[in-house]
Amino acid sequence: MGKLRVVHYINQFFAGIGGEEKADTKPHIAEKLPPISLQLNKLLGEDMEVVGTVVCGDTYFNENLETASKEVLDMIKGFDPEFFIAGPAFNAGRYGVAAGAITKVVKENLDIPCFTGMYIENPGADMFKKDVYIMETSDSAAGMRKALPKMAKFAQKLANGEKLGSPKEEGYIEQGLRVNFFHKDRGSKRAVDMLIKKIKGEEFVTEYPMPVFDRVNPAKALKDLSNAKIALVTSGGIVPKGNPDRIESSSASKYGEYSLSGFDNLTEDSHETAHGGYDPVYANLDADRVLPVDVLRDMVKEGLIGELHELYYATVGNGTAVANAKKYANEIGNKLKDAGVEAVILTST
Repeated sequence: MGKLRVVHYINQFFAGIGGEEKADTKPHIAEKLPPISLQLNKLLGEDMEVVGTVVCGDTYFNENLETASKEVLDMIKGFDPEFFIAGPAFNAGRYGVAAGAITKVVKENLDIPCFTGMYIENPGADMFKKDVYIMETSDSAAGMRKALPKMAKFAQKLANGEKLGSPKEEGYIEQGLRVNFFHKDRGSKRAVDMLIKKIKGEEFVTEYPMPVFDRVNPAKALKDLSNAKIALVTSGGIVPKGNPDRIESSSASKYGEYSLSGFDNLTEDSHETAHGGYDPVYANLDADRVLPVDVLRDMVKEGLIGELHELYYATVGNGTAVANAKKYANEIGNKLKDAGVEAVILTST
């Protein structure tokens, strides 16, 4: 019996082609296995073999979901695969969406074992966790040494048809599915045991975790915009030319506070984007496309709004942790309240 034929999917970065400037790379088959595929192949053991790697740029896939999915699927089919693995994508949003999408397409069309891997806060995880297995990884490629062995071990289990344990036991992201099983203790005893641990301040794990949703009460609508002070805030990374605060292109650890004094229009000479999660060309040519200073200045002149706040706030939403985002929002919100701002236009990309 021969080795199980595995096809691997990765983006342009892990294929060694380039970063954001090569994100429009069209789907193709790598001439030889990239280093990440070679590492995966070694970890899969003697019974499985990566026979080919299909590569596609993140921007190309996300902007051409249907056609890109078909193109990539046809290339995968060409290897007569028996197993498929995508990623890991860590916290790269577009990569995660592409990895989740193509894994779902392979599952539905080829009916072979398949899965992907990414950080739990990757948008691709939330989109596809109910459709395919997604191995949980760290938020950056720094966690590659832990991610690949974990994925290889999971692949071996799937390939051998072994019974899978819970998400916590196996390391995949919870799919929202519940499975009946017989426990040695009755539910009443388990509940009392958990209650006693809680009273004692000891750790315990609930058998029925509930989702936690933020509840934000909307502010009252402004009755008169013509006298209102409006501020601009963006997660699109628009910063003064040169990115003086060195805001990271992904997983931002800070936000910037910048003056709009003297600016009726943002130009490629004065501003740029620090964001690493979308094609920056059009934002760099005219930052007003992300931060509409020019339009709001016109609205002030026309008397539609009273005033544009002299300061704007910017960070990068790409891969930024929810905890950090909440921290920034609280700090920025308090600053805007102190400045008498009555409404905020929050732009993204």
